[in-house]
Amino acid sequence: MRAAQENAPHAFEDLVRATYGDVFSLALRLLGNEEDACDVVQEAYIRAYRGLARFRGDAAVGTWLYRITANCASSHRSRLQRLRRHNRLDDAASLPDTRPVADPEGMATAAMERAEVAAALRSLPARLRAVIVLRDIYDLPHGAIATELGISEGAAKVRLHRARKRLREDLFSRAAGSGGARVSPEQAGCADEAARAV
Repeated sequence: MRAAQENAPHAFEDLVRATYGDVFSLALRLLGNEEDACDVVQEAYIRAYRGLARFRGDAAVGTWLYRITANCASSHRSRLQRLRRHNRLDDAASLPDTRPVADPEGMATAAMERAEVAAALRSLPARLRAVIVLRDIYDLPHGAIATELGISEGAAKVRLHRARKRLREDLFSRAAGSGGARVSPEQAGCADEAARAV
């Protein structure tokens, strides 16, 4: 031990060889598992090496190493218990994966709906398209839209109403024309929300 404290070549290796059997045996009794015991023994010797300078010789080297091993085993057991509790929670409460990438069909449907909304938006006359884009996509108030387009606020409201109505009718007719209910009347009725998806 004194040679190891003085950094003599191979002294700590000799100390490990001399005490390994007893240290491993203690770790195995404390943990009941060879793999865990190996981990604890390795950790115990690392701590012992780092604490060489603090060893004063008040206790035998074996006693000192046993104390370190027992502390490492206790820490290891606590870590394992936390892990097991965590794993039990994960198993018991497996939450559904709500990420879009986990639902390819939903992603495809959403992409088709976005494409239909974009096509319907493109089919609107420019003056109506501008109003609906400024209001429903950029969320500008009616006064700001009127200023932007150089029209009265009343005219902006009327154009927005007409744009939404045309967009709703176009989306509904596209859904009916495709033979499916990809865009239902209710969805078409929410043209302002659909336009935000573009």
